Amino acid sequence: HCSADCEIVVNEANFVRKCISAESCQDDLWGKLVCTNFKVSFITHNSLPRQRFQCTHRLLGEHDIPLACVEQVVTVNDVKGKQKILGSNQKLKFNPTELILYCKDFRIIRFRFDEAGPESAKKVCLAIAHYSHPADPQLLFGFEYVGKRYHGSTGERVNGVDPGGGMQTTLFDCSSDWDREIKRTGASEWRVCTINQGYFISPSLPEFFVVPVSLADQDLKQYACFFYSQRIPLWCWNHSSGSALVRMSNISDLQQQRKVEQRISSAITKSHPLRSDVFKSDLDKNLPNIQDIQAALLKLRQICVIDPFEESEEKWLSSLESSRWMEYVRTFLRHAVEVVYMLESRNVPVILLEKEDRDLSCVISCLVQLMCDPHCRSLHGFQGLIQKEWVMAGHRFLDRCNHLKKNDKEESPVFLLFLDCVWQLWNQYPAAFEFTEVYLTVLGDSMWVPIFSTFLFNCPRQRAENSRDFASSKSIHLGQDQALRFPPVWDWSQQFSLKDQTLFNNPLYVGKIATCVQNGTVKTFTHRRSKKNYSSTLRGLPSALRNGSLGPNDTLARRNSLVLRLRSDLSQVREQQETPSERFIRDFFSRPVDLQGLLLPQLLPSHLSVWKLYFLRWVPEAQIPQGGPITAFHKLSVLTDEIDMLQNQLRQYKGAGGTPNNLHAEHSKMYFKATSTPHQPPAPPEYLSSSFPFSPVGNLCRPGILGSPLSKFLNGAKIWLSTETLANETI
Repeated sequence: HCSADCEIVVNEANFVRKCISAESCQDDLWGKLVCTNFKVSFITHNSLPRQRFQCTHRLLGEHDIPLACVEQVVTVNDVKGKQKILGSNQKLKFNPTELILYCKDFRIIRFRFDEAGPESAKKVCLAIAHYSHPADPQLLFGFEYVGKRYHGSTGERVNGVDPGGGMQTTLFDCSSDWDREIKRTGASEWRVCTINQGYFISPSLPEFFVVPVSLADQDLKQYACFFYSQRIPLWCWNHSSGSALVRMSNISDLQQQRKVEQRISSAITKSHPLRSDVFKSDLDKNLPNIQDIQAALLKLRQICVIDPFEESEEKWLSSLESSRWMEYVRTFLRHAVEVVYMLESRNVPVILLEKEDRDLSCVISCLVQLMCDPHCRSLHGFQGLIQKEWVMAGHRFLDRCNHLKKNDKEESPVFLLFLDCVWQLWNQYPAAFEFTEVYLTVLGDSMWVPIFSTFLFNCPRQRAENSRDFASSKSIHLGQDQALRFPPVWDWSQQFSLKDQTLFNNPLYVGKIATCVQNGTVKTFTHRRSKKNYSSTLRGLPSALRNGSLGPNDTLARRNSLVLRLRSDLSQVREQQETPSERFIRDFFSRPVDLQGLLLPQLLPSHLSVWKLYFLRWVPEAQIPQGGPITAFHKLSVLTDEIDMLQNQLRQYKGAGGTPNNLHAEHSKMYFKATSTPHQPPAPPEYLSSSFPFSPVGNLCRPGILGSPLSKFLNGAKIWLSTETLANETI
C-alpha cells in the first residue's frame, strides 16, 4: 500500500496463523507476518470467513496495524506457561508460540507460530517491539515518508499532491488566516501579532496569534517572561455580542501576578463594546487532569474489550460508571455550557485559565465554539477549529499520544475525550453537523498513522526544527520553505479515495445554504444569523424540565432515556431557587431548535451514550447485522441523493445547466446512491452492520461474551437511577 521507496521490510515470518475466533481455529488465516518501519502487516491469500466490507485505506491493508497504534507487544509460550511484555532492545529467552498485539484503537490481534520456525518467530516479535518504540521523533515513519516523497521546493508538488489543491481547511500558519478569522467573527478590536516569528518569544506558541489592539508589541514582549513557558494569552474567538474568548497560561512570577493580570484584563475589557469586566474560568480547579483522563480510558478499554464479561449485568454497568470516562465527558460539556452562559447571556469576555494552556483549554475553547458558532460545525470549519485550538496552540500530540513510548506519565487521550464530547453533541443534534460519526471515528484513528503534521508534534516550533534537522541529515534541499512539508490529516486523499470520503458527508446536515424548488423554479435560501442573541430562537425538551426533573405529562425526546419518572419524589427539587445559569439553560430548552444558532447539550447521565462506533466496533457480540444507526444513514443518503438527482434534472429542464444523468453518480456527495428508478429504492447492502465501515472479524480475539451483560446492555438494558441521584442532578 505504501510505496516501496520509503517503506522497508525489517523482518518477517512465514506459516503464521492469524486467529479469527477465540472459540475455534477453523476460521483462522494462514500467511506471512511482516514488520516494516511503518506497520505490522499480515499477508494472506485466504479470504475471511464471512462476507464483509471495509473502506480501502490507501496506506494500510486489511490486516495492517501502524506501529504507532501498537500499545503492547505480548509474547507467549503456552507449552512452558510463560509470557512477556516486550519493549525496545529487550531479549526474549523463550521461543514464542503466540504473539498478542494490544492496539491503541481498542483492537486485540493474535498470531500463532505453531508451524513457523522458532527463530524467525522470535525475530519478528523482537522487531515489532523495537520498531514500535522509536527512540527519536525523526525515526517516526512520517519523516521517511515525507523525505522520500518530496517533489521539489517551489510548492508545485509535495508528497504527490498540490499543497493547496482541494485543501479548503484554514491551517492558521500565516497572518492572513488569522486576519480572515478576525473579520469572520467581527473582532474589530483585535489584531494579528507577529512578535513570535522565528519562535523568538515563546517556544510553544505559533508564529502568529491574535491580541487586543490596545496592547503594544513592546508591552507583550515585556509581559511574556512572567507567563508559564512565555505563553502570552491567546485570543480564540469573538461572540457576535463582542465578548471575546481568550486562553491564558498561569503567571509564574507571583510578585508581578496582579499587575500583569490587571493589564491583560483591562485590554480585553477595552476590546468589548460595553467595556464589560472579564470572567476568569480556572480549568485546573474545575476539570479532571490528564492523569485522571488516562486512567479512565484504561478502565474503559478493560471493560469494553478485555474483560470476559462473566459477571452480572449490574456489575458491568457499575464498572462502566466506575471507569469515570462518561462522567468526565459530561464534566467537560457542562463546563463548556457554563462558559457559553457567560458569553451568551451575561455578555462578558471569558479567560480560560490553565497552568500550561495546552490541554484542557483546547477542549473547552473548541466545545464553546462548536456550541455557539455554526461555522465550526461545517467540515472545513471544524477542521480549522482543531488546527487553531490544538495544532497551532501547541497541544502536545507527540507526548499525549506517547508516539515514542517514552513517558507513560505524559500519555493522555485528551483529544479522544474531545472527540467523544463532540460525538455527544452530534448524537443529540445530528442535523446541525456537516460530518458523520464515521468521520469522527476515522479522525480518532488517524492519530496512529504517524505521517500527518497534525498529530506528530508538540508544537509548531518542534515540527520546524525536526524537519530542518532531518532534511539536513538526509541532504534534502528545502528551498524557500525552510522545512519539510508534512501533509495535514485534512488532506484525506492521503488515506481514502474520493468515493470513500463521501462517508464523511451527513445527509441530514442543514447547511447555511439550502436549495429548494418552489413553483418550478430553483431558489436558494440563506440562513441569516439573527441579530438577537442566539438563545431567542432555540430548542428544547419539555417545558417543565428543570434540574433534570420531568412533569407528569412529559416524555423525554431521547429514545434511549434511562431516567425514571419519579414525579412525587422530585417535586421538592422544582421548588428550589433557580440560578441564573439554570434559567438560561431552561429557557434554551423551552424554545424550538435553530440548527444554525446556539446548541446546548442535554446533560443528565441518561442523555449521554457510550460512543459505540468507536469503543465497541471490534466486539463481535456488539455488532448488529443490518442494524444500528447505519440503516437510517443508508435510507437518508439514498433519499438525499434522489432529491439531488431530481433537482439536477429540473435544472437541465430549465436550461440552467446541471450534470448529465450518466455522470451524476461520480459527482454525488452521498456514499449510498439512489437508483435510476426512484420508485424502487435500493435495499440495504448485505454487508451493513452497526460496526460499518469497520469489522470485528479478526480484530478482537479474546474469550466470547454471548449472553453476557454487554449483550443485554446493547439490547437496551436500563441503568436505574436512584431518587437521590436525580434529585442531586443539575443540567
